Amino acid sequence: MTVDHREHAAVVTHALAQHTLTELRSVETEQIAFRKGLVRLGRVCGYEIIDTYLETEDVSVQTPLTETTGPEIQGLDDVVIINVLRAATPFVEGLLKAFPTARQGVISASRDESAGMDEDGAFPIAVEYVKLPEIHPEDTVIVADPMLATGSTLSAVLAHLLDGTEPAQLLALSAVSAPEGLDRISEEFPDAELVTVAVDDHLNEEGFIVPGLGDAGDRAFYTE
Repeated sequence: MTVDHREHAAVVTHALAQHTLTELRSVETEQIAFRKGLVRLGRVCGYEIIDTYLETEDVSVQTPLTETTGPEIQGLDDVVIINVLRAATPFVEGLLKAFPTARQGVISASRDESAGMDEDGAFPIAVEYVKLPEIHPEDTVIVADPMLATGSTLSAVLAHLLDGTEPAQLLALSAVSAPEGLDRISEEFPDAELVTVAVDDHLNEEGFIVPGLGDAGDRAFYTE
């Protein structure tokens, strides 16, 4: 099994996912390689989500020689992927390799770092744009954001997403997570399954994940 279910998160332990994350962490990984790494990581995570969270059913097929049975994945057409702009864009590009028929939504949400963390370890969040497809009760919804730090951004995104909707499964996918963010989201949204490639040590005083991989958006889009 390449998904390790822990207290507050399911950790993708697939060797290629872990190898790719090591490359993403390196300060020597430049913008193009970083972006391609996020795409590759999203694809691997997508395959692991299929293997772990979607069911299969044996179906009959006719081969050129005879009739036989084989497993068929159920629910591939009932997947919604939410892109948390902007850092998740290459991450979602990889997810779409695994879920090519997924319906897509976007939410632009960013934290006001100039305001600093409050006494509860949270940042004020600006949600500037929301465009979501219709979400059905049978859907598996995957919210993709490479970084789960304080949980402030994800909390705001999930609040918008779940306003009047109740999907069959809700997964929040990140590349790296901090224990503080996992604790917060688990408490506020207990029905959300938190999937990550690594649970890092802690947040620093500025609210960045340590050891982390820096600002994923800046590194992917070559901005400061």
